[in-house]
Amino acid sequence: MNQLQLFLPCAAGVEELLAHEVHHLTGLKGQDLLTHRGGVLARASWRDVMLLNLHGRLAQRVLVQLSLTTYRSEKDLYEAASAVAWEIWFTTRQTFKIEVTAQHSPLTSLNFAALKIKDAVADRFRHKTGVRPDVDTQWPDVRIYAHLTTDTATLYIDTSGEPLFKRGWREDTGEAPLKETLAAAMIAASGWEALAADGVPLYDPCCGSGTIAIEAAQIACNIAPGMLRSFAFEKYLPFQAHVWSAIKKEAADAQVVRATGQKPIIFGSDVAHRMVDFAQRNAQRAGVADVIEFRGGDALQRMPPTDVPGVMLLNPPYGERIEVAGVAGREQAITEDGGEFFSQLATHWKKNYPNWTAWVLTPDLKLPGKMRLKESRRVPMWNGPIECRMFRFDMVK
Repeated sequence: MNQLQLFLPCAAGVEELLAHEVHHLTGLKGQDLLTHRGGVLARASWRDVMLLNLHGRLAQRVLVQLSLTTYRSEKDLYEAASAVAWEIWFTTRQTFKIEVTAQHSPLTSLNFAALKIKDAVADRFRHKTGVRPDVDTQWPDVRIYAHLTTDTATLYIDTSGEPLFKRGWREDTGEAPLKETLAAAMIAASGWEALAADGVPLYDPCCGSGTIAIEAAQIACNIAPGMLRSFAFEKYLPFQAHVWSAIKKEAADAQVVRATGQKPIIFGSDVAHRMVDFAQRNAQRAGVADVIEFRGGDALQRMPPTDVPGVMLLNPPYGERIEVAGVAGREQAITEDGGEFFSQLATHWKKNYPNWTAWVLTPDLKLPGKMRLKESRRVPMWNGPIECRMFRFDMVK
C-alpha cells in the first residue's frame, strides 16, 4: 500500500492549484505528481490517501487506480475487472456500485458496460469465497469507477465516498449554492491565503449561504475540511483505525484558536437576510462563527467592512438569480444579462473601495465591458458544466 497510483479529479481550470495543494500536503513532486486534464495523478502511500481526504480542499474525490488496460468490447472490460484483486480491498459483507464515464468510447451502452464490470467483480468474489457481495446503487460502501477512452479502460476504487465538497457543515443553502471545492479554488487563485497572516481582510458582498467566507475562515484557522465527516476508506480492509486517529489528532492539534476579542478579518453580506441567517448557522457548524462577521445589506450600498483595504471575492448571481442581487426594497431597471447591476456595482466600488482588489467568478466573458473596468488578470475556471472566468479588478479611486 506504499506505491498506489492515485487520481484526484477536480474542476477544469483547477489542476495546477490542486497539484500545488497535493505537494504541500504530501511532499510529492516530479514524476510522482503530474497534472492531467481534469485532475492530478500521484504516486503515493495509503497514509497519503487519508491525508488527502482529510485536508484536501480542491479535489472532488481521491481515487486509487487498480487497472489500466486496452479494450474493444464489453468482454474485455469483464476480463480486466476479473483480474483485479478486489478481495484485498473489501469483503462480501459490503455493498458496491459501478459508475462508468467515457470519452469517445466505441461502446454503445455505458449501462451494459457497467453491468459487465459488476458481474466480473461479483463473479471473482464468488469464485474466491463462494459468496457474492450485494449491489447498492443508493448508499454503497464501495464505489468503483471505470473511465473509458477510445481504446483504454481504467478502473478505480473510490476512497472518499460522498464527494469531498460535502464537508459536513452546510445544511442551510439557497438556490444554486457554490460548491465548497470551487470556493476553495477561488481563494487559492486569489492568493489571499498568503495575505491573511498579515491581517488582509476578505469580503464577499454576495455571500449567499456563506461558502466563500466559511472556506476562508477554515483556512485561516487551519481547520481540516474533512474533520466533520466520514470517508469510504474507513470501511476498507487496509484501514488501520489507530493510524487514522493519529492523523486526525495531529490535525486537531494544528488548529489555530483565535484570541478573545480579536477582530474578524473575514466578512460576508447578502441582500437577503434569510441567507445571512443560513450563513451564520453554517459558520457555527463549521466551527468558525467567531471568525466571520455576516451582515445583511445590498452589494450596491454596503460600505467597506474595515478601514484596511483587502480582497473582495464573489460569485455574483447571474441569469434568473440576478434580480436578488439588486437594491432591496426599491424598483431597479435591470437588463436581462445584469448589465445595469454590474455597472452600478463597479461605480460603487470605484467610489468607496479604493486600493481593494476584487475577484469575480462569472460565466459572462464580457463582464469587464459591462463594469467598464479593465481586468488585470483572468483565470479560466469551470463551475460544473459552466465555463467561467475569474476576473481580477484593482480598484483605483
